[in-house]
Formats: sequence, C-alpha cells, structure tokens
Amino acid sequence: MNSHPTALEAPLPSVSVMSRTRLLVGMSAWVFWGVLAVVLAVLGYLYADSLRVLAQSWLEDDNYSHGPFIPLISLYLIWLRWNQLPTVSRQGAWWGLPIVAVGLVVYVVGEFAAMHAVVQLSLWVVIMGLLTCVIGLSGIRLLAFPLLYLLAAIPMPEFLQGELSNRLQLWSSALGIGCLQFIGVMAYREGNVIDLGPIQLQVVEACSGLRYLFPLTALTLLVAYLYRESLWKRVLLVLSSIPISILLNGFRIGTIGLLVETYGKSAADGFSHFFEGWIFFVASLGLLCAEMWLLARVGSTSSRRPFSELIGPPAVEGAGASSKIAVSHPAGPVSPAPILAGGVLLILAVVAAPSVAPHEFPPPARQSLLDFPLQLGEWTGVSSVMERQYLDALQLDDYVLADYSAVEKVPVNLYVAYYLSPKKGRSSHSPRQCIPGGGWEISSFEPLRLDQRQDMTKALEVNRLVIQKGGQKQIVYYWFKQRDRWITSEYGVKFYLFWDSLTRHRADGALVRLVSGVNAGETEAIVDARLQIMAGLVTPLLDRYVPD
Repeated sequence: MNSHPTALEAPLPSVSVMSRTRLLVGMSAWVFWGVLAVVLAVLGYLYADSLRVLAQSWLEDDNYSHGPFIPLISLYLIWLRWNQLPTVSRQGAWWGLPIVAVGLVVYVVGEFAAMHAVVQLSLWVVIMGLLTCVIGLSGIRLLAFPLLYLLAAIPMPEFLQGELSNRLQLWSSALGIGCLQFIGVMAYREGNVIDLGPIQLQVVEACSGLRYLFPLTALTLLVAYLYRESLWKRVLLVLSSIPISILLNGFRIGTIGLLVETYGKSAADGFSHFFEGWIFFVASLGLLCAEMWLLARVGSTSSRRPFSELIGPPAVEGAGASSKIAVSHPAGPVSPAPILAGGVLLILAVVAAPSVAPHEFPPPARQSLLDFPLQLGEWTGVSSVMERQYLDALQLDDYVLADYSAVEKVPVNLYVAYYLSPKKGRSSHSPRQCIPGGGWEISSFEPLRLDQRQDMTKALEVNRLVIQKGGQKQIVYYWFKQRDRWITSEYGVKFYLFWDSLTRHRADGALVRLVSGVNAGETEAIVDARLQIMAGLVTPLLDRYVPD
C-alpha cells in the first residue's frame, strides 16, 4: 500500500498565513497601510469634536463608564474570527461606497441637528462602509456581532436619555417606597422625593439606575453572544437584564432609605453610596448567571452540561473538515479600487464640511430677556435670579423668570429660556423631565389648543400638565418657540432644528413655561382661564426676544 499522501491529503497552509496573504493580494503592503493611515487621519479630523465628546462621556458620565471597554472587546472578537475571512467571498466590495455615502449624510444630519449621538452613529456607518470595501458583505456578515456591539459604546441622545431617566426615577422611587413600607418603615413618595418624616431623600438623575442598566445590558449582550444555547434563550437573557436592573435599583434605594432611617442622612452620601451601588451591580450579575444556569436546564440536550461549558466563542461555519474545501476554493483577490474610492469620498467630505455644516450661525437681532416688561396689563411682575448650579446645568444664553400678580388673583410664574445655539449638547430641558425632581408628580398631561383671542397673534397649542405635591396642585403650560414655529413635541424641536439649520442657518429657540397654583375653592377651569390670559399677554411680545 502506498504510504505517501495524495494531493488531497497533503498538508494545507495555515489559515492565519493565508489570511494575511490574501488580504493583500492585488494591493501591495505599502499601499494598504498608506491608505489606512490616510483614512484614519481623515476620520480623526472629520469627527474630532464628536470623538472628544464621546471620550468625555466615557470618562465623566457614570452611565457610560463601560464605554472604553466596548471597542477593545469588539477588536478581540474580530481577531477571533479574522482568520476565517479567506473562507468567504468578497464579491460586491463596491457596496461599501453607498454605505460610506449614507454615513456622510447621517453626519450632515447630526451636525445640523447638533446631536453628537447622531454624528457618532455616522462614524460607525462610515467604518462599516470602509470595511465592506475591504472584506465585502460576506465578511461583514461574518463579523456582524463584534461590529454591531460597537453601538453599545455610543451614548444615547440627551433628550431621550432624560426621558428614560425620568421614568426610571419614578419607578425606582416607587419600588424603594414599596420596599420600605414592606419592612414597616413609614415613608411616602412625592414625585422623586422620598419622605421619611424628618428626612427627605431626593432620587436624583444619578440614582435613576441608568448607570446599572446601560453597563449591565452591554455585558448581557456579550454574554448572550457567547452563551452556547438556543437563540430564544439568549434573547430572553438580554431582555431580562432590563427588569433585573430596575428591580435591584429600587431595592437599593429602599436599602439606602433604611440606612438613613437608622443611621442618619450621612449614610446616603460618599463612599457608602458608591459601595452599595457596586454590591447591587454584582448581585445583578449573580442573578444573570443563575438565569443562565436555569435556562440551560430547559431541554434535554444541555441539562447535564456543567456551567463552565455554557460560555465560549460561537462555532464558525467552515471550521474543521470543511476548511479544506474553503481553502481549496479561496475567495478572490482584494481589489484596492473600492477602498481607494472610499478614501477619496472621505477627503471630498472633509473639503466640503466647512461650507456644508458651519459650526456657528450669526446671532439674530433681538432684545435681551433682561428687558422683558414686568408690567403686563393689570399684572405686575417680580423677576428672580437663578442659582448658579441651575445655570450651569441648563447652559442657557438668556432667560427671564418672574412672578406676575394682580389684585385678588393668584400669581402666575413665567419662565422663558433662550438658546442661541444648541451646540455642545445644549438644548431646552423639557418640564416633564425637571418637574419630578422637585417632588412634584405629574397627574395629567395633554396637548391643549388655545383659541385665538384678541390679544393673541394666532391660535396657540401648548402642553398642559397638572402636577401635585402633597395637598398642593398646579397647572403648567409650556411650548417651544423655534423661529416662527410654536412646537409642543420635543422630537419636533429636533427635526426643525435640523431643517432650519440647513435651510435658514438658524438654530436658536426658546422654551416658554407658565405655571399657576390651584388655590382652595378654585377649579382647574379657573386656573386655565388665568393662564390663558397670561399667554395672551406674553405671546405678542416674544418676537422681540425670540425672533422669527
């Protein structure tokens, strides 16, 4: 019998060697690295501001302290599968160019809408397009999860994060109160404030649970990818991370309330608060591990597998014996043309960026809100000055805050916050996000159309809120004035900010808010009438201070 190996049995070159070779077929090494250096330099220049904001979020915002680890994890997962790229066809690499073009369009949208999250998303899309030029759509599918996982490092837009944080604060406060009352501690909730009698605890934005929800969800996505179980179990694992983080954060707030009740208010500050947070984060990881162990017991195939075998890199198609076939029929050579064309497209974008998306618009002619009249008909106003901590948080350019009163009438508070430009993340804070922080609870929210009155230039649609705190009740009207538009939707504000920046080179606007209390013996209809009178007095004057 012939003991010499046949051609089919001859040793095959290692996949790692072939991967390094074939990725440079048709493209000399110096061209490849030269193009890569140019592309990185262009991306760094084009996205410098948003990359700085991204790094600042990772380093300063506890909600995204996990951010720096996401790219490292993605690179490691890509490295694990990089040697499999020669087994896939790279036909259609030219599809990367339209993807790059879409990413650049998203960049323009993000710049005009002054949303760093959108600009950062466009960077991810551009990177996907450039990678498609090199490895093709099949290669992108092979590296799908590591590339999609990079999105977990991009902070959520501020107005969406504020909306989510507000809801989580209310849920966490309610859960914390439930825990305290369950163990017999007398506690009551007013909005985001927990009343323990002599001590009141405010569930601020930092206690909303986002700093646990975001990292835990990102970690659960990674664990689900490595979880060697069926798809439905992995999906269930990811979805369960959300209620786990919310429930544990509510329990954590209840624990802090118990410690404050026992040891005083100092138990809620400093290192003890930080340490309690880490304990509950580790507890949430323990619950996820327990859930993985229980899910592995569902079904007959994995009921006897040890826990150590439940986690590992997913199997890659084409491994083992099938790799002989893949190597025997290698993918075609990599053409340098698509990546060169992508680099040219980026350079053109850099050249066009200053004229397409200017960073600042000239300020419109307007009067300062410091000069807003304090005499409106029979109503006399007394202006107030905001504390520095609120001014630093709001970052507004101009404002008026005044209480207007008339004989035998309940005062009406007027607040107008003007922003010349929402660059660097500045934007009007919705009252729906700010009101609960003062202990008020929103009991009613609805749009309301004010019919045109003699003292109003046009009909006005506002957001109407009824808020309560203990035995007090107030009614709030608010809307946004964006150039010549009166808008009630926070999403509409973002859209028209983009559109007017693009077509008018204007990005200024203001939040207008009116508040009045419901006194004893008054109905809501009486307060509505009072607020509508004030709206009729204020709106004709706004054009001077918030110009069309």
